[in-house]
Amino acid sequence: MSVAAKPHRPVAVEVAVDSVAGARAADAARADRIELCCALGDGGLTPTPGLLQGVKRATRLPVVALLRPRAGDFLYASHDHEVMRADLEQLAAAGADGFAVGVLTADGDLDTGRLRELADAAAPLPLTCHRAFDLARDPAAVLDQLIDLGFARVLTSGQCATAAAGQDRIRTLVHQARGRIEVMACAGVRAANVQELVRRTGVPAVHLSASAFIDSRMKHRNPAAPMGTQPPRGDYALRVTDGDEVARVVAVLATFAG
Repeated sequence: MSVAAKPHRPVAVEVAVDSVAGARAADAARADRIELCCALGDGGLTPTPGLLQGVKRATRLPVVALLRPRAGDFLYASHDHEVMRADLEQLAAAGADGFAVGVLTADGDLDTGRLRELADAAAPLPLTCHRAFDLARDPAAVLDQLIDLGFARVLTSGQCATAAAGQDRIRTLVHQARGRIEVMACAGVRAANVQELVRRTGVPAVHLSASAFIDSRMKHRNPAAPMGTQPPRGDYALRVTDGDEVARVVAVLATFAG
C-alpha cells in the first residue's frame, strides 16, 4: 500500500458542537473552526439563529452553520428546500461564516440544481458538503460536481463507518481533488489515531465532535416520561464537547511530521 505524501500545509481541526459550552471548549482547545448544529445525537440538524449568535459572542472561531432541516436521508421535498433557503438567510444575517449542506436525488446522485441555488444564495460565504457525500452513489463524480459548484470543502469518512476504515477512499479523493477542494476526514477521529489517519490519507483537515456524556445536575427525575423515542443514554445524560480530547488532537497535529 502506498502512503500519501505529507500535507503541504498545517492540518486544520474542525469541531462539531451544538451548544455555547461546546463552542467555548473547542475555542479553548485551539481548534480552527466550528461546525454548529443542533441535535448531534441525530447526526446534526440546523441550529437556531439564537444559538449561532450566542456562539459568535462566545468564541473567536469561524462558525460554519449546518443546513439540515430534518433527520434521516438527504432526499428533500420542495418544502424542505424552502426551509433550508429560509434558514440560510436567517443564519447568514445572524453572522454565519459559512454553511454545511448536502442534497441527493433518489438515485444517490448530487442534486446539483438545488445545491447551485443554495450556493448562489450563500455567496460569498463558503460551502461544505456534509456527509450526504458518504451516501452518494458515485463519490468520484460527486467530488468533481462539488468542485464545479464552487464548494470549499467536503466532509467524508470515505463512505465507511469511520475515517480509519475508509482511509483508502479518502486518500483517493485527496489525490483527485488536487487542492481544488478541501477533503476533511471525519468519523471516529481521536488523538490516538489522527496522526496515522493524516499520514495515510494526506487530508488537510479533520472533523470531530469529541462527544462525551456527563450526568445531569437535575435532582428531581421522572424516568416514567422519556423525552425521546429511544434515548440512547437516558434523559439525564448530557452530551458535551470533550475539550481535552480536542486539545489532544490539536497537540498531535501540531507536531505532525508526516
